[in-house]
Amino acid sequence: MTRPHPTHPTLPVRPITQPEIPDWIRALNTGFLRTPEVGEEEIADRSTYIDPPRTLAAFDNGRCVATFRSFPQELTAVGGTPVQADAISNVTVTATHRRRGLLTRMMTQDLTAAKERGDVVATLIAAEYQIYGRHGFGPATTATKWQIDVTRAGLDPRWSAPEDGGRIDLVDGADVRKLGPELHEQLRRTQPGVVSRDDRWWQVATGAVRLTRSPAWMEPFYAVYRSADGEVEGLAAYVCDDTWTDAKQPLDTATVKGLIATTPAAERALWHHICSIDWVTKVTSDWRAPDDLLPLLLPDPRAATITTQADWLWVRILDVVRAMEARSYEGEGALVFEVVDAAGLAGGRYRLEASAAQGASCTPTAESAELTLDVRELGALWLGDESAVRLAALGRVREERAGAARVADALLRTSRRPWCPDIF
Repeated sequence: MTRPHPTHPTLPVRPITQPEIPDWIRALNTGFLRTPEVGEEEIADRSTYIDPPRTLAAFDNGRCVATFRSFPQELTAVGGTPVQADAISNVTVTATHRRRGLLTRMMTQDLTAAKERGDVVATLIAAEYQIYGRHGFGPATTATKWQIDVTRAGLDPRWSAPEDGGRIDLVDGADVRKLGPELHEQLRRTQPGVVSRDDRWWQVATGAVRLTRSPAWMEPFYAVYRSADGEVEGLAAYVCDDTWTDAKQPLDTATVKGLIATTPAAERALWHHICSIDWVTKVTSDWRAPDDLLPLLLPDPRAATITTQADWLWVRILDVVRAMEARSYEGEGALVFEVVDAAGLAGGRYRLEASAAQGASCTPTAESAELTLDVRELGALWLGDESAVRLAALGRVREERAGAARVADALLRTSRRPWCPDIF
């Protein structure tokens, strides 16, 4: 923990009260270097979802100088089982009050409460890479953005409908609010890394609720894929610009705001639809899985190039036994591993026995550890994306028995990579 500067007193960290929400918002905006002005609309909007007992702050002479908020979430583990997560957001410390241990105290208070509630993991999207490993979080998913040069993709310019008997319809925001939640529920039953979406998420995504600090709302086009038997299996939202050359040639870009699909056929059809719109010569994607099918859905995969790739969802294990038993395993075997947790929330030695057919048991043990790792590395490994062998090469996992990292990879890694399509 960072010690307070000797000239600065230790400031109280506590949950806010309802009347303190405007001051908390001002501190939040200040921490994110946005204009600190707080309007009535912003107060009214945030008051609908801020839960004061889970909204922490530090105060100096009555002024809020640090912010922290958590809320309940479900995260899909490998195999499709949802686990209860403590989702963390809105973390700031005002520039005048850095290096006093305020974040550590807010984080400790929140994670301790999450552990007592019985949450299995904590989650966040890290604005800065170097901060959250100190608190036991590990980068568990990666996200990738693509740009497609439609003119070289090799798609048939006469394409107008899926070849499998399905169809694509354009719908409006009200339709999306009816169809989207169930489609997303189907996705998160199968895709590790996906997090739950509440009703407000759909309200904001479709413009029914307008955020005061968001860019001017531009209603997207919404495309729904229905299979031959009429089942909704995919949904895409995209906007298009209006770009013309001096020779009156349209060179529009379609920007995908979100695309989810529960079948490869739906995924293929939606991308082909967007890439076949007249006047569109370039398509930019939303944040996709790092092993997304997108480039290989094109006759010429080189037409799609990666523009951005970054760590995305970070996971902090709070209950090792429940976390390891909640997920499925593609291999079969056993591993004794030691978890080091400076915060004292999830440390210990455990024996994992897993098989694809019978699931897993994870129990505390006194046996000698075969692998030793910090809780942040366990968070990075848990969804199956990171490799224990890679972490051992970096000195972040220690083999107590030769070959233990390979055993861990055989048990933990997955054939498809986890993906979290949301930011929170």
